[in-house]
Amino acid sequence: MLDFFISQAHAEGGATAGGGIAQIVMLVGFVLIFYFLLWRPQSKRAKQHKQLISNLSKGDEIVIGGGLIGRITRVTDDFLAMEIAEGTEVSVQKNAVAAVLPKGTLKSI
Repeated sequence: MLDFFISQAHAEGGATAGGGIAQIVMLVGFVLIFYFLLWRPQSKRAKQHKQLISNLSKGDEIVIGGGLIGRITRVTDDFLAMEIAEGTEVSVQKNAVAAVLPKGTLKSI
């Protein structure tokens, strides 16, 4: 009587070997897409930022992540002193530096 409401599950013919290979190919494809779209560009950006930080020197005009612009007055291992206005210095972590600006940018602002 319950057979009327519940349909019977019948297995299709055997599983084919091509199904497993297709799944492996799809998995490899996803890994390659993930690598080329995420890992590789992120590692390039990290390498460029590391090089930017290592090349900082006194007198460079920089912008930090929060948008603050200033001139470097002192550089230590992990921190730098940045002059944001005449007579006003702030200490900033080197990792906060977003970009080095061309010389003379501060005068034009």
